[in-house]
Amino acid sequence: MEIATARSHNPKRKRDTTSPPPPFSNGENAADEIDLSLLDAIEKSQSLSKSQPIETLDLKTLKKLILSFERKYKENIESRLKYPDQPEKFADSEIDLHNELQKLKILSSAPELYPDLITLNSIPSVLSLLSHENTDIAIDVIQLLQDLTDEDVVEMSNENEEESMKVLVNTLIENNVLELLVQNLQRLSDSDDQDEMAAVYNTLATVENMIEVEPKVAEMICEKTRVLKWLLGKLKVREFDSNKQYAAEILSILLQNSEANQKKLGQMNGVDVVLQAVAMYKSKDPKSGDEEEMVENLFDCLCCLLMPLENKERFVKAEGVELMIIIMKQKKLAYGSAIRALDFAMTNYPPACERFVDVLGLKTAFAAFMGKASYFYPYHDLGFPNGGILRGSRRERVLSKFVESECEKIDRLMELYIRYSDRVKEETKRMDELELDDLEMDEDERYNRKLESGLYTLQSIAIILGHLWCSEHPRMRARIELLLRQQKLTKNDVKDILLEYHDNIGDLDGPEEKERVQARVLKFISAFELS
Repeated sequence: MEIATARSHNPKRKRDTTSPPPPFSNGENAADEIDLSLLDAIEKSQSLSKSQPIETLDLKTLKKLILSFERKYKENIESRLKYPDQPEKFADSEIDLHNELQKLKILSSAPELYPDLITLNSIPSVLSLLSHENTDIAIDVIQLLQDLTDEDVVEMSNENEEESMKVLVNTLIENNVLELLVQNLQRLSDSDDQDEMAAVYNTLATVENMIEVEPKVAEMICEKTRVLKWLLGKLKVREFDSNKQYAAEILSILLQNSEANQKKLGQMNGVDVVLQAVAMYKSKDPKSGDEEEMVENLFDCLCCLLMPLENKERFVKAEGVELMIIIMKQKKLAYGSAIRALDFAMTNYPPACERFVDVLGLKTAFAAFMGKASYFYPYHDLGFPNGGILRGSRRERVLSKFVESECEKIDRLMELYIRYSDRVKEETKRMDELELDDLEMDEDERYNRKLESGLYTLQSIAIILGHLWCSEHPRMRARIELLLRQQKLTKNDVKDILLEYHDNIGDLDGPEEKERVQARVLKFISAFELS
């Protein structure tokens, strides 16, 4: 897009995972299936561990922890091999193993010891337990991995500890943690057991943690596992829950900066699945803040999917344009998100622009544009900045809208131009005053602050004015000049906005696209200069 926007994903929600799940739970009536004596044993062991707090965590203590864990790990393997059909014979070793995994959680408070943890070669043993026949042991490992990779450890640590975290994550990857986590998801996801549902959530949190530490994980997990298929499956579930919410967030993270993931999901019918998920909110609003966040993430997924050309084609074939227009007409919470999705779909893709015009989208779009809402979304330009509509075969139909009702839409455009121009001027004045107080800012920071104050929207409006001016329609030009004079402005003011935009166009979409956009903006600037 000519003016790129990005939305950071929301911080992940924290779930209380301090209480260990009961062993041998399979998601049915736990009270009927769990040996209460085993629960008593766990409670006693926990009480004992609290009465005997662990000594100061250092390399010596780490070695003791790992040695104890490895011993219990081997004892459990031996007991299961010796008594495969007699659970009561290996129950005690299972409880011991559970307790050892709980003790290892303390390592998250000492990331500087992660390299030593790796050197002691305990990672393969820990990860092998993700495939343990007792799902409660696998759940313990998931909780441990989440604690060890938690972003709070990274944020509060120094550079050496951050490097230790990277080393840990890369070692986990080398030992197939991504494949094991996703395989485990498939075994947990059909269960209604609360502990297993929590484990699904914690697995997603662990994936997000690893992406925070090593962004390459986003593409690796999609290449090596079937995580995209699993996430799409969660989006197909009609009922809302926290795991569906988190699945939508993780999917948006995986798609954010990866064209490979965007294309792969498109090939998996992902566009249609996401459209079906958002269609549930075409005539109703989310019932809670969490559900509202999920809807936002779903639209983030859709916008990311609409970046590759082939997915734009899938969007049009799946009648995505029509769905977005329906959502706009309903004026529910997803209204603004639908406009944003249309803007992505119509950017540099004439067939979407033509479909939009053909299904009477202009009527809905201009109704929104003429509304008196106090907030004007910068992405509500619906293809005008990229020129898709105004350059296509429906150009005359679009231009005719601007001269209807005595050019009222140009009046509205100039009203918004003045509003956002004033905001940018106020922010520029404020920054100048800060610099007088010796709080200097470089040019990039000044420009970014102006964008946040409304410059992005002002640039969008200036580009639309450039399209209108280049049409050489006498009534349009006369109206624009009249409104500028009324505000004691000239065409040079619009030209200056366009020139600043031209000089700051990035090459996110490649150097050829940058040159193409810059050439178009120069055309607008020249038109304002010559007339």
